[in-house]
Formats: sequence, structure tokens, C-alpha cells
Amino acid sequence: MTAQAASQASPLSREEEQAEVIRRLEEDIIFGRFAPGSRLVEDSLMGRYGASRHFVRQALFQLERQGIVLREKNIGATVRFYSAEEVRQIYEVREMLTRQAALMIPLPAPASLIEQLTELQRHYCEKADAQDLRGIHEANDAFHVALFSACGNPYLVRSLRDYMNITLPMRAKNLADKEGLALSRRQHELMIELLKGRDSWAFAQLCVDHMQYSKSDYLGRIAGDKRPK
Repeated sequence: MTAQAASQASPLSREEEQAEVIRRLEEDIIFGRFAPGSRLVEDSLMGRYGASRHFVRQALFQLERQGIVLREKNIGATVRFYSAEEVRQIYEVREMLTRQAALMIPLPAPASLIEQLTELQRHYCEKADAQDLRGIHEANDAFHVALFSACGNPYLVRSLRDYMNITLPMRAKNLADKEGLALSRRQHELMIELLKGRDSWAFAQLCVDHMQYSKSDYLGRIAGDKRPK
């Protein structure tokens, strides 16, 4: 954008400014710029984002509601830290929900679902090639929501989305990792191929295997089960 165009651009509304602070803080956390257990000091965040204390506090409050930030008396705000045991327990539930949803998708899948997922995968690859981290994350979630919505049970899909949100700080960072992103892309393509066949068990197992890289990555980052100081 040219300087002239920038000067002519409409200023952000208060709501847009607030949303931008939330978005940037969320990205810094989920893509690993702030490690699990790191303190989130208001003054530092104000300088980092060029935002008022009010906007920073509102962003911390919003991300606390999402389970990404933890606020404790006499400690302040920190990036939510999950112990190794918590991670394993959370993923046990997510894996059970994922397997069940995958097994409930009728195979061969209808052409409309294949077409929808193929288009979402194309968009995902475009964001990956552009190294657009936010776009990668959003396109990845859109792919999985569309996939599991085909199970036909909206309550199961809602539970899956809840656990996708809980595991966001654990899984999003691997999408910024070259190896993790390449694996994710290959597995998405294979999911689409398996949807064209009749082997529901192989498809369900791939969906469960798809989560293991991010789980292992997070466990590696918190090795020792000790809260970072």
C-alpha cells in the first residue's frame, strides 16, 4: 500500500482494533512465539502491539475464555501450560471422538463432499505455499470441520470443535513447522482418497494418526512435566 493510499484508508473502529490485538496475541501464543508457561506482562504487550492497556486486558480476558491464557492471583497472566498427563488425557478424548466421527461417515463418500474437501485442500495448500500462518491454521480447521460434519451428528461435531479449540496451543505450532506442514498436507490428500473407497477403519485410523505429530511436538516442548519459570 502506498503512503497516499494508507493516508486515505479508513481508521479502524474500536471493535476492529480490539479484534486485531486479540488476533495478534493469539497468533503469538499458538505459533509458539510465547512458550507454554510464559508470563504475559501487560506493559510489554502494550508496546509489542501498540495498544492501550484496556485493549490488552480485554485480549487476555478473551483468550482466557478460550483456554489459551491462564490468569492467577498474585501471578498474573501466563500462556496456558498443560502437563504431559493433561495432554495425554485431552488427546485420548479427542482421539475417541475423532475415530467415532470418522467411522460414521458413509463410504464411499458422496461426490459433493469430495469436491468440497478437494477445494478446501487446494486453499490450504495455497496458504501453505504463501507461508501465511494464520491462513494455514484457518484453512486446516475448515477442512476438518467440513470433513467431520459429514458424520451427520451435529452434537458430536460440536464436541470435536470444542476439543480442537482446547488443543489449539498444542497443535497449531506444527503447522508453522516445515516437516509437520508437509505431513499434514500428505495426510489430507490421503484422507480424500480413502473417502472414495470403502475401508472405514483405515480412514478412521488415518484421522487419529493425523493428530499424533502435534501431540508429540507439544510433549517434547514441555519435556519434564515442569512449568517453565
